[in-house]
Amino acid sequence: MINASNVTLAYGERVLFKDVNIKFTPGNCYGVIGANGSGKSTLLRILAGAIQPDAGEVIVSAGQRVAVLQQDQYQFDRYSVLHTVIMGHKRLYEAMMEKDAIYSKEEFTEADGMRASELEGDFAEMGGWEAESEAGRLLAGLGIADQHHDRLMGELDGGQKVRVLLAQALFGDPDIVLLDEPTNNLDLESVAWLEEFLLQFRNTVIVVSHDRHFLDRVCTHIADIDFGTITLFAGNYDFWYHSSQLVRKQLRDDRKRREDKIAELRGFIQRFSANAAKSRQATSRQKLIEKLSIDDIRPSSRRSPYVSFDPERQLGRKVLQIDDLSCDLQDGGTTRALSLTVNPGDKIAFVGPHHQVKTALFDVLSGERRPAGGSYEWGTTVSWAYFPQESSRYFDCDLSIIEWLSRYTEIEEQTYVRGFLGRMLFSGDESLKKVNVLSGGERVRCMLSRLMLARPNALILDEPTNHLDLEAITALNDALSAFRGTILFTSHDHKLVDTIANRIIEFTPSGAIDRLMRLDDYLASDEVRTLRDQHNHGHQLLEI
Repeated sequence: MINASNVTLAYGERVLFKDVNIKFTPGNCYGVIGANGSGKSTLLRILAGAIQPDAGEVIVSAGQRVAVLQQDQYQFDRYSVLHTVIMGHKRLYEAMMEKDAIYSKEEFTEADGMRASELEGDFAEMGGWEAESEAGRLLAGLGIADQHHDRLMGELDGGQKVRVLLAQALFGDPDIVLLDEPTNNLDLESVAWLEEFLLQFRNTVIVVSHDRHFLDRVCTHIADIDFGTITLFAGNYDFWYHSSQLVRKQLRDDRKRREDKIAELRGFIQRFSANAAKSRQATSRQKLIEKLSIDDIRPSSRRSPYVSFDPERQLGRKVLQIDDLSCDLQDGGTTRALSLTVNPGDKIAFVGPHHQVKTALFDVLSGERRPAGGSYEWGTTVSWAYFPQESSRYFDCDLSIIEWLSRYTEIEEQTYVRGFLGRMLFSGDESLKKVNVLSGGERVRCMLSRLMLARPNALILDEPTNHLDLEAITALNDALSAFRGTILFTSHDHKLVDTIANRIIEFTPSGAIDRLMRLDDYLASDEVRTLRDQHNHGHQLLEI
């Protein structure tokens, strides 16, 4: 068990936590949620002992081991993959290395023999003889093949390193596991494996994630950071979300009722306070008003953007025709030729591990790069808008947000542009910030404002949920569900893909698989699974 007692932490005048008391018990998985900047990752670092709070303490039950998903990908570059995983159990790894050092000595003393005997006992008690096989199972489940086990961490790419570090955090049956965004860089098979692992895990898990599907699958509780404190709710994220919406509505209704009651009482006081016969009654009503302080009811500090794509015109019968289209890739390669007919009402999710292929296709279809071969043609009624995965080139200027967005409309009234910015939570002076200093999340919200302003009937979206918080992801999800046009998109958000897409196109090493179905139906289809195996021939499996 791990317990935060009266924890307070502030950076200058900004208070992240004040007198937080929360207990995390074995057998449960706690999903930590909150707005961007609310302190989710900071909480995990406090629980791990990496940050000391200004006041209060974190208490871990005696003898219990805390494991943490490390965020520094370069920390273990000089160690082998297998050793990096085993280092997740510090005492076990130290015992293993010390006894190996003793056995490698040319001269073996009696003291060495006694120490080696002690280490062998400790090593066996901690499960050391099964350590390499357990590490191998974890790595295999996370998509790291056997041939990589003896390689140095420094030889792996960023995505592979993240998987090894996740295996490290899970290694050796830790009592408490702290995971910050564990599904980043994982393909669907690895995420599914991790979900099953955590569902079977007997001990305590505390996880920060923006993956709603993952939180729904693994969490028994939600820890909501708001107003500098943490409120614990039983149930998964979906249960918390719908419950919180009901509570928010009730708070709004209560606030409105109190405002109406206060207005009525104030009217009474104004009418009768000068009347001697009524003065006592008016005084009692004034005291009642003081008790009815609206400040007593605090709605959530969360602010949800309002996303809505309203097409200026309807689509005709022809949307997009692609014939033998190929694209140049950044690594010097070229994509396989693709032929495709996109129809009105299609909401197509492009999936597969070949991210360059998806981005290259979207860049070509949006006119940002020329095709290597073949052709494509948009219908005459189509007005498309593109959300690129990498948008930094759009913000390489010294304009304010409102000046920047005004460039994308012919309507000169500033109030019109401010309306779209307000929907995305840029209100008042926030709209005067320079775009070249915006955070990743702010840039995404600017790009979504630009898309809404364009009023397209076809959307091309390359990872639109990157850098967004859960509230913004949910708002975008709702908007895309309601959108009456055609969508071509790619996303790592499982729930977004499954609830939006009615057609799945997977890029494989030997060609594309195209099916009219939802993502979960696609993944469950035996016919598709057989076809994917034939296409992949041992290559990396499906990743969205």
